[in-house]
Amino acid sequence: MDSRQEHGPLDDLSRALGLEFADPSLLRQALIHTSYANERKTGHLAHNQRLEFLGDAVLDLVIGAHLYRRFAALPEGDLTKARAAVVCESTLARRAKEIGIGRHLLLGRGEAASGGRERDSILADAFEAIIGAVYLDHGFAAASDCVLRLLAGELEALETGDFGKDYKTLLQETAQKNGDIKISYEVIGESGPDHNKTFTVAVSVNDVRLGSGSGRSKKEAEQSAARRAVEKLGDSD
Repeated sequence: MDSRQEHGPLDDLSRALGLEFADPSLLRQALIHTSYANERKTGHLAHNQRLEFLGDAVLDLVIGAHLYRRFAALPEGDLTKARAAVVCESTLARRAKEIGIGRHLLLGRGEAASGGRERDSILADAFEAIIGAVYLDHGFAAASDCVLRLLAGELEALETGDFGKDYKTLLQETAQKNGDIKISYEVIGESGPDHNKTFTVAVSVNDVRLGSGSGRSKKEAEQSAARRAVEKLGDSD
């Protein structure tokens, strides 16, 4: 059975992206996780890591150029923080869920059984791979339009200056309202090759786990976990 048959129709995903692929095999490849490719007996099945690499570069350029034009007064450091806030793993994973990427992913049996279709790192990587596929199939202008449309909500949020927050400090301040506290961060998972690792970190307050988050560095993962914890504490107020 080839990848076309195993994926099933991808029309709904194409509609969510707002374009039709001249070469549908690019979209199918963007949805093939390495765990699935490794299980195929035929070998040489292309997975989505090369497209992910390309899509990551396209995302950085599109968002960076947009921010450069939109926020003419922002210094380089703030532009970097703003871009990181828009293209972070949790954001890309959330958008991937909204357009239904997870149900189209081809995963290895073990990855699928362990909840891979909902895992932020896998979804974010697939989102990047799809952007790479759009770029190859339609060119940079269409890829730019697609990125700006899919991430419009995050870009609008930047208008309020709500980016680059130090959630670890914010968690400290929020939790201290209840008296003395001890906040600890623990790496609970690592995935991916050495040059492109994803870390998952859990945060606990007074030994009670309040959240976990993922990122391309331990620092980014800690910020993501702290953000989840702040949101949880806010909901409990």
